[in-house]
Amino acid sequence: MAFDINMIKEVYNKVVERVDAARKITGKPLTLAEKILYTHLWDGNPTKAFERGKDYVDFAPDRIACQDATAQMALLQFMQAGKDKVAVPTTVHCDHLIQAKDGAATDLKHANDVSSEVFNFLESVSNKYGIGFWKPGAGIIHQVVLENYAFPGGMMIGTDSHTVNAGGLGMVAIGVGGADAVDVMAGMPWELKFPKLIGVKLTGKLSGWTAPKDVILKVAEILTVKGGTGAIVEYFGPGATAMSCTGKGTICNMGAEIGATTSTFGYDESMERYLRATDRSDVADAANEIKGYLTGDTEVYANPEQYFDQVIEINLSELGPLLNGPFTPDLSTPAGKEMGEKATANNWPLQVEWGLIGSCTNSSYEDLSRAASIAQQAIDKGLKMKSELGINPGSEQVRYTAERDGILDLFEKLDAKIFTNACGPCIGQWARYSDPKNAPKNSIVHSFNRNFAKRADGNPNTHAFVASPELTAAIAISGRLDFNPMTDSLINENGEEVMFDEPTGWELPPKGFEVKDNGYLAPEKDGSHVEIVVNPNSERIELLTPFTPLGDTIEGAKLLIKAHGKCTTDHISMAGPWLRYRGHLDNISNNCLIGAVNAFNMKTNFVKNQLTGEYDAVPKVQREYKAKGIKTIVVGDHNYGEGSSREHAAMEPRHLGVAAVLVKSFARIHETNLKKQGMLGLTFNNEADYDLIQEDDTFNFLDLNQFSPGKPLTIEVIHADGSKDTIVTNHTYNKGQIEWFKEGSALNLIKKQNVS
Repeated sequence: MAFDINMIKEVYNKVVERVDAARKITGKPLTLAEKILYTHLWDGNPTKAFERGKDYVDFAPDRIACQDATAQMALLQFMQAGKDKVAVPTTVHCDHLIQAKDGAATDLKHANDVSSEVFNFLESVSNKYGIGFWKPGAGIIHQVVLENYAFPGGMMIGTDSHTVNAGGLGMVAIGVGGADAVDVMAGMPWELKFPKLIGVKLTGKLSGWTAPKDVILKVAEILTVKGGTGAIVEYFGPGATAMSCTGKGTICNMGAEIGATTSTFGYDESMERYLRATDRSDVADAANEIKGYLTGDTEVYANPEQYFDQVIEINLSELGPLLNGPFTPDLSTPAGKEMGEKATANNWPLQVEWGLIGSCTNSSYEDLSRAASIAQQAIDKGLKMKSELGINPGSEQVRYTAERDGILDLFEKLDAKIFTNACGPCIGQWARYSDPKNAPKNSIVHSFNRNFAKRADGNPNTHAFVASPELTAAIAISGRLDFNPMTDSLINENGEEVMFDEPTGWELPPKGFEVKDNGYLAPEKDGSHVEIVVNPNSERIELLTPFTPLGDTIEGAKLLIKAHGKCTTDHISMAGPWLRYRGHLDNISNNCLIGAVNAFNMKTNFVKNQLTGEYDAVPKVQREYKAKGIKTIVVGDHNYGEGSSREHAAMEPRHLGVAAVLVKSFARIHETNLKKQGMLGLTFNNEADYDLIQEDDTFNFLDLNQFSPGKPLTIEVIHADGSKDTIVTNHTYNKGQIEWFKEGSALNLIKKQNVS
C-alpha cells in the first residue's frame, strides 16, 4: 500500500473539477503539464488563464523530498520558521554523504562513522517535525521516491535538481533550493513562473542497443544545456507509451541537464505495471478512475504545434546509441567510428579506465538487468574486463532483488565493485585518487547525468562520457572509447574473435521485488519531546543566524570576481569532500567560487584584493572585504548557476558579503536561490557590457531605492583610472520577491509572518 494513499485520493478528488475549469477558462484542450499545474493552484479552482513564461503563480505541492547534503541547510532553516510540524508530507534521504571507495559494506560503515553527527541530526530533526527518514544505505533519493512516493498527476518539489526523475511516473516534480522547500514545509505557497511548454513526440520504438538514455542524450544535443530553461518538457507519442516507467524516469531525470523546469509523461500502462509491482495497486486503481485526466488531451497530442511553444520529434527506430561529453552533457556523438574520429581530433584519451553504472538516472532493476546481460555474454564468450567497473544500485529494494536474481553476481564475476546504494561517484563522492588535482589525463564512461570537469573524482583531467548502462558495460569490457558493440568484435582469452549480441533485460523483476529492510524510519506522531542538540564547536553543523537586509543603498561595492565561461554550481560551491560541511555555513563558505575561472588571468581561486593589490584565494579576499564592511558583486556569463539545486551556491556569497550577482543569464534554480537569500540577481540589459567590467572596478547602484517589478536597475561602474560607465541591468523580481530582499531573506519574512 502507498505511504500517502489518503493524500493521493484527496488530490484525485480535485482533478476533474479543476481540469474542467481550466479547460473552460483557457478555452482549449490541455497538456498534461497544464492539467497538473492548474490542479495544484494555491488558491484552489482556476479563475484565470496564466501566461506562460510571464505570470508568477502560487502552487500547493503535494510533498517534499530532501537529500542529506541539502537537507541539513533546509532543516536548519525550517527550525527557524517557528513551526511544530511540516505542513505537507516530507522525507529525508541519506544518499550523498557516502563515499565510494572499497565497496558497499566498508564504505557504508565508514560513512556512518565519519558522518554520524550529521545523520543523527537529520534523524532527530525528522523525528521532531514529522518527516520520514531513509537511513544511509536505503537508496538514492530519486529512485526511492519513484518506488514509494511518486504518483501520476501529482506535484512535488525536492531539494535536488534531479527531483525531476519522478516525471517518469507522470508527476510535475521540480528541483528547488532549501528555502523554497521551507516555504512549503511551513504551510506557505510555493511560487513559480508559469512554465513554457516543450513537446517531444516520440515515434517508432526502441530496440537493440538503443535505450531510453539515448533519447535524452539526443534531446540534450538538440536543446543544449540551457534550451529547456523556463519550460516543462512533455513527452508523448507511441514511442513514449511503449517505454518502461523507469525508462521514462531516466529521460525526465536528465532533463535537469537541459535546464528544464521539469519533464513528464502521461499516465499509461507501463506506469500502472510499475505501481502494482512496487506494492501500490491502490494508487493504480485510483489513477485508473481518472486516467483521461492524467495525460494530455487527445487534441493536444494530435496537433502539438498548436499547444506547445516548441515541438521536437524523434523517431526511436532511427536512433542509435550515443555518448555525450566530455565536460558537458549536451555534446553528443554516435558510438563507434565517429566517436573515434572526434576523440582523436580533440586528443581525448581512447583508453577507458572505468565504467560506472547506476546513479539516480540509471539504477533501476531494468537498467541493471540489461547491463548484466552484457556481463553474462562477456563471461560466456571468454572476455576479460579491460576497464574497471563500478555499480551503484538505486535502492536497497533494487539491490536485494538484483542479488536474489543473480544479477550482482554476474558483475562480481567480472571483478566489479558493488558500491553502496547511494550517489557515490555521480556527485563527486569517489575516493579514486589520493591527489585528484594532479591526477593523470584519462577517460571514463558512466550512466550518470553530469560530466562537468572534476565532477566524479576531483580530477580536472578526467574526460567523462555519459551513456546508457548497457553501452557503458560494453565499452568498459572493451576498454575503448570508440568501441561500437553493434559492429566491432573483440578477441577473447582463446584468441577468438567474438561479438556481443543485443542486450536483453527485464522491465520488472519476474519474481517480483523483495527486500528485508528498506531502511525507512517513520517519525513519531508527536515529536514535541524530541530535543535537537547541536554542539557549538561542531565542524559539521552550525545553527543559522538571520541575514541582515542589504538596504536600498549600495555604494562603493568592489568586484570580487568576473567569471569566465561556464560557471556551474559545482564551480560556485564544490561537492566532493566539501559535502562534509553542508550543514555549517561558515566552514563551507571556504569553497565559495574557488572553481570559477577569473576572466582577468584565466586562473581559478586567484583574484585581486583591491584593498592590498595582492592576489589570493576568493574566500580569503571576500572575508577581508566583509571585515571592512565592503559589499561586493560577482559578474558572470551565460547560464550562470547551471547544475544542481544547491542553495549553498547562493548562501555562501551572501554569508560572506556579496550583495549582487550580475550575469548574462541565469539557470532557473540558482536565480531563485539568490532571491530567497535576499541578494540581487541581475542580468545585463546589453550583454556586451560584460566586456566593460575591469578588474579594479567599483560599483554604485544609482536607483536601488526605486527597486520595483519590471523596472531596470542602473549601476555606475567606476574604473581605476577614474573613468565611468553606466550600465542598465534587468531583473525578474516580483513584488513578493522584493519583500524578501527588503527583509534580508525569504526566511526572515516567514519568521516575521509567523510571529505576527
